[in-house]
Amino acid sequence: MKILAVQNRMGIGDTIIFLPYIKALSKKFNSRISLLVKESSKADQYLYQTNYIDKIILLERDKKNNNRHSGFLGSLNLIKDIKKYNFDKIIILNSSLRFYLIAKFSGIPEVYQYPLFKKINQHIIDAPKKFIKDKLNLDVNDDPEIQIEGKSISQSVDKFQINKNDTNILLGIGGSGSTKRIPAATFIRVIEKISEIKKCKFFLATGRNSEEQALLNEILVSKYSNLCVPLDKFSIRETLPIIKSCDLSICNDSSFSHLSSALGIKTITLMADTPLIYGSYSSKMFPIIPDGEETVTHNTLGKEKISPQKIFDKILEIIN
Repeated sequence: MKILAVQNRMGIGDTIIFLPYIKALSKKFNSRISLLVKESSKADQYLYQTNYIDKIILLERDKKNNNRHSGFLGSLNLIKDIKKYNFDKIIILNSSLRFYLIAKFSGIPEVYQYPLFKKINQHIIDAPKKFIKDKLNLDVNDDPEIQIEGKSISQSVDKFQINKNDTNILLGIGGSGSTKRIPAATFIRVIEKISEIKKCKFFLATGRNSEEQALLNEILVSKYSNLCVPLDKFSIRETLPIIKSCDLSICNDSSFSHLSSALGIKTITLMADTPLIYGSYSSKMFPIIPDGEETVTHNTLGKEKISPQKIFDKILEIIN
């Protein structure tokens, strides 16, 4: 059976959040599931070894450029691209009339979709959970899961001299927005505190833009630089086995917090300026919110109030 799932949200985290529902569909229909996702999801970088995923089909469409799947002609191109796979079923994880019509004109016999025209205020967890239950009678409560083969993990252990007797920690110091990025001084204080009681190695995960590079360099010029390995020159695919080799992660609300927890690594999520659900949807996530706040959402602007002591206490709780 050939099944296509459509997940058209933009980010890595968005796609990872939907993985439990994709896996449940694969189990129900005893078939691997193909995904139609945006290129910005980078799904081909981290789902290439996950056994419930079949093909990754990229949706070439955004608001800024006239891409292959943009506009009316783009819809015709997308119909042509989907048709060649002869899918038996399509599960559309959005309320778009456009995707419903594309599915119909692609000749897919069975179409399952969110209720049409209900996009406003859809909860990223509750909406797919209710949809899968209502349409397919599936109760889904699992964590997202990304799989990676043991050979690549052992190669990374050798390449980066990862000593399993040490405490290996991923520090996800990057983030897609400046209000999400916790100051380097906070991470340095955490490195200082944990290094006093444990022999540690820290892998610094960040992007390549100037603000993220400044955070990285501030840590690399500290007195703890000899304990740190920057990962900014590696692709997501190359970082996966490194993350999998870590004992825990401490991450801003970024792609690395989602990747880490989906790889089964206990992940402390530093939630400064986005809804708490993005750092707490998995049992592998342990959120830290700004001092003085009861929760966190857009415009909390709390990156200066994330306590190094709270992070340290949570580390001790996890490793002990």
